[in-house]
Amino acid sequence: MTEAHDAVEVIATKRDAKTLSDDQIDWVVDAYTRGVVADEQMSALAMAILLNGMDAGEIARWTAAMIASGEQMDFSGLSWPTADKHSTGGVGDKITLPLAPLVAACGVAVPQLSGRGLGHTGGTLDKLESIPGWRAALSNAEMMGQLEQVGAVICAAGSGLAPADKKLYALRDVTGTVESIPLIASSIMSKKIAEGTGALVLDVKSGSGAFMKELAHARELAETMVALGAEAGVRTVALVTDMSTPLGRTAGNALEVAESVDVLAGGGPSDVVELTLALAREMLTAAHKDDVDPAAALADGRAMDVWRQMIHAQGGDPEASLPTARETHVVAAPSDGVLSRLDALAVGVAAWRLGAGRARAGEDVQAAAGVQMHAKPGDQVRAGEPLLTLHTDTPERFERALAALDGGYDVADTAPDATPLILDRIAGA
Repeated sequence: MTEAHDAVEVIATKRDAKTLSDDQIDWVVDAYTRGVVADEQMSALAMAILLNGMDAGEIARWTAAMIASGEQMDFSGLSWPTADKHSTGGVGDKITLPLAPLVAACGVAVPQLSGRGLGHTGGTLDKLESIPGWRAALSNAEMMGQLEQVGAVICAAGSGLAPADKKLYALRDVTGTVESIPLIASSIMSKKIAEGTGALVLDVKSGSGAFMKELAHARELAETMVALGAEAGVRTVALVTDMSTPLGRTAGNALEVAESVDVLAGGGPSDVVELTLALAREMLTAAHKDDVDPAAALADGRAMDVWRQMIHAQGGDPEASLPTARETHVVAAPSDGVLSRLDALAVGVAAWRLGAGRARAGEDVQAAAGVQMHAKPGDQVRAGEPLLTLHTDTPERFERALAALDGGYDVADTAPDATPLILDRIAGA
């Protein structure tokens, strides 16, 4: 076939900081998916987009082209309303695990297509795979059946959803173009819109352990994604949340599952409970179920019941013992005082180096590896008492994990100023 455009022309348009036409965008995304545009050409275009940006119209069209590259799911046949949540990723961010069954217990189905971790941010599927027998891969029919019967599913996204994004995502990772807000926003939203959910709540992290270190950049990303959702007819709201300190008291796969079960049992760390309930309320409101109190479903055990059904439906044993690490190492508090800082990135990199994460796609992770935090900023600590416990099956990893934590925490005489967990809320027009 004769191609409508050529890659060099499209690259040059954006290189020269001009606006890509709808036809150029539609063609380049389709041609890249078909293999007509080579990786090195798409790399050049991604760099031009990173350097020169895109306007709102270009981002919307790019997202639509990514969606059109593959199949779209349809949940309209379910007897439940649907809502989904996406987090931009952080350290100790296990919120999806208690959130999906909690929202389902309140009458809204949650089709949570999740991914694996890369680098210092943990992947939801990696966490759940620490549960004996649990499987991430479901067919569309299995997913729909589980949604109708249980109301919640957390599984791997099929290869048919936004295949252009899958190719481009891998390319951005190795070409220094990950940080482009237009490309981040279109990557996330193309998958979520193709997924077909009726409402979407975004958790956009800001701080040292997040993709977006600066609050202004996190807000810009949130606003861009909310606008894309509105354009596609998906009710979308974003919470911008703090990721300067890890969420909860664990970072690592099985450790985070255990903490999530504590939350579902009515306990767990206060910050995890606070964010879980805040996101649940947003999801319920977006799905027109704002008369239901998710706190009651946590307290009375309904959310735990759905969790057990959800895990069991995917072959897992919710009662099985979780794996524990063969080796541990305690980091003691250096002095008496108040823990004034615990850096999310330092903890995340330590957990990664202990084996909880992967440096490249496809690598195995250790289910039991990670970091347990005995204190959070504002807590009193005593010299010599445990501050952190490192977990791994391979003790030769301790040295590099400890190096990551060097300078990652401070003990002071007075408590730090409290930082709110939820920094902003951005809703569509």
